[in-house]
Amino acid sequence: MKNIILYSLALLGFFSNNLLWSAEKPPNIVLIFADDLGYADLGCFGSTTIRTPNIDSLARDGIKLTNFHVPQAVCSASRTALLSGCYPNRVGILGALGPNSKNGIKDTENLLPEHLKKLGYSTAIFGKWHLGDSAQHSPLRHGFDTYFGLPYSNDMWPNHPTAKNFPPLPLRQDDKVLELNPDQSKLTGWYTDRGVKFIEANKDKPFFLYMPHSMPHVPIYASEKFKGKSNQGLYGDVIEEIDASVGTILETLKKHSLDKNTLVIFTSDNGPWLSYGHHAGSKGMLREGKGTEFEGGVRVPFVARWPGKIPAATTSNEPTMTIDLLPTLVGYAGGVVKAEPKIDGKNISAIIEAKPNAKSPQEAYYFYWGDALHAVTSGKWKLHFPHPYLHIIVGGSDGKPGKGETRKIELSLFDLDADITESKNVADQNPDVVKKLQILGDKIREELGDSLTGKKGSKLR
Repeated sequence: MKNIILYSLALLGFFSNNLLWSAEKPPNIVLIFADDLGYADLGCFGSTTIRTPNIDSLARDGIKLTNFHVPQAVCSASRTALLSGCYPNRVGILGALGPNSKNGIKDTENLLPEHLKKLGYSTAIFGKWHLGDSAQHSPLRHGFDTYFGLPYSNDMWPNHPTAKNFPPLPLRQDDKVLELNPDQSKLTGWYTDRGVKFIEANKDKPFFLYMPHSMPHVPIYASEKFKGKSNQGLYGDVIEEIDASVGTILETLKKHSLDKNTLVIFTSDNGPWLSYGHHAGSKGMLREGKGTEFEGGVRVPFVARWPGKIPAATTSNEPTMTIDLLPTLVGYAGGVVKAEPKIDGKNISAIIEAKPNAKSPQEAYYFYWGDALHAVTSGKWKLHFPHPYLHIIVGGSDGKPGKGETRKIELSLFDLDADITESKNVADQNPDVVKKLQILGDKIREELGDSLTGKKGSKLR
């Protein structure tokens, strides 16, 4: 009898340990990153003309972050923040890198896929890279096992409507060029097909699938299956095809019983490129768009789904930013980000999991245009420092840009909870808030610099 009891206890311990291991198995991570998506382009963020049932399902089954931002409203800088966890100024990437750029992400930076790869993850990128197009800056040298897509923006090719000096646009598989000036109507489908195959090939171990879509950055293209099917012209067709891509990925996860242990995130690199008129998205009630540090440029939709971890149909308006995803996702994978080299992001898992009373771990967020500090937010407050910005007067049509003019905003304070449109300057009524945010601005200038005030940063890498 004693031996039977001991044996039973041993079996109980064995199954308990294995159940515990199973429960703690790190999640798969799917990060889908649209390009120039408008804040109000999704059904779950207010669109009534574009159908996005699959992306909407992420919000229905998970969480919607309505106060999620990028630090710069332009391609390379935004992607740098996402993958490095740093303000792009800190690591030396500003704006949008062009073909044959000598600049790119440095080997000394530890990107998100590098962290995850060290934790046993398989990693893949299918889409737009834009952190340098040389061999030195290849995704394969920065943590990705495989890569398929474009090295930079899809308008950087000979067919650009206003700039004719771009070389042929390369479509790459790993470090090989498959073809030049590819049929862009097939890009979304190609990325999706490779995403499915990657999931199926890695279904028995943790994986990180990064899908930075080339669309809806102009020029926009939809495949024959989706062309003319939406209620908002070609732009709507493009978004609905991206939504269908999300649906295919979700179906693949479910088919292989992976959906319950996979964190799926959908967001965008910045707001809509308003200069392109009906080929651009909707900013909703937000002010301005891509290329500015107003909310229309830097506030982007964010939805995340992880059954059993993220409560269904939840919403948070806590301030968050792409820089926070790296420490959060590394934490979910069972890792810890070292103190050096410093990153700017902080773990926001409590917010993503809709924990009671979860608050942003950041005292403030900073918004640069190039090397110029334009704004700082803390809680509900946003302070714009005096700066010029491009305002679109007339949007273009059929893939051609419209007309804009340079305007200037003076020192202005906005209460984003009461005035998301950034239209009512309340600086005079809140001098203490202005002073606090100015002190925070001075603090970040010491580290990252500011060309508007002639300040050189001391913590630039």
